[in-house]
Amino acid sequence: MQSFSEALLEALGLVLAFDGDLREIILLSLKVSLSAVFFAALVGLPAGAWLATTQSRLRPVLLTIVSALMGLPPVVVGLVVYLLLSNAGALGPLQLLYTPTAMIIAQSILITPIVIALTRETLAGLYEHHREQLSLFGVGSIGLIKTLLWEGRNGLFTALLAGFGRAIAEVGAVIIVGGNINHVTRVMTTSIALETSKGNLALALGLGIVLVLLALLVNAAVIMLGSYTARSGRYS
Repeated sequence: MQSFSEALLEALGLVLAFDGDLREIILLSLKVSLSAVFFAALVGLPAGAWLATTQSRLRPVLLTIVSALMGLPPVVVGLVVYLLLSNAGALGPLQLLYTPTAMIIAQSILITPIVIALTRETLAGLYEHHREQLSLFGVGSIGLIKTLLWEGRNGLFTALLAGFGRAIAEVGAVIIVGGNINHVTRVMTTSIALETSKGNLALALGLGIVLVLLALLVNAAVIMLGSYTARSGRYS
């Protein structure tokens, strides 16, 4: 087995050279996670906006459910999606198990509650601030949601970035529904686990370095967006 220093030097070489295997795994990881964020946004943004504005009696119950879903164990999500997509499952005829689509479904389920909760939190204050003005103009419920989503767009990017950060680091669910098949469903997190078990520390470290860099970029983007939103609110 390689020493840590040797593996690290080789890993840096793979990253700098953008090695073919490394590139394939990174691109698939980004494709799956960005697709999951897209589908989570389609559901999570309007749902979060609705929760921020509704006066329904079910609102406390729905908020409790969303909060609980944020803590869903990834392996449980993976198991449920696996059962749905297996040959005996309701969606078995679609033959989606062990494909990137299955991984996207699992990641979407995991991050949608996060997007809903952060969207509601972002837009609740905005709604209270503009509530009387919007009521005065007679804005309907759909128009209200559209207006809030547009006005709170900077904060909502933060919610989507948080969802992406959660998705790109996921391993439990995607390895169950994706199978970690080489050149098909192998992403960064599952590859790190596999290559470490095989003793291929260089590739595992290379992927780990990229994963950490992505995490740093996401966090930097969240901080910058937060600062920009705060300045915008201060001077508006």
